[in-house]
Amino acid sequence: IQDLYNNEIVAWHLSERNDLALVHETLDRLRQHVDVSGVILHSDQGFQYTSKPFNRKLKQLGMLGSHSRRGNCLDNACIESFFSHLKTEKIYLNEA
Repeated sequence: IQDLYNNEIVAWHLSERNDLALVHETLDRLRQHVDVSGVILHSDQGFQYTSKPFNRKLKQLGMLGSHSRRGNCLDNACIESFFSHLKTEKIYLNEA
């Protein structure tokens, strides 16, 4: 999870699967370090972020969910850029 104020990664978790458990674990890690009440969590329209369990968890934490419009990649440009750099550096480090 990236804070758009200063582009800091404030919570993260790695998993072999991109599923609801991954998203919930990342939210739990965020909650351990940051007061999340009133926070707006912006995401794309992936199944994890539009699911009822995810939205219940956001409500339970006092967070507000925000989704990008369908087909608009500009809404997620900051985090997409971060992942591009991460993937590039990981590939570079593994092949050196």
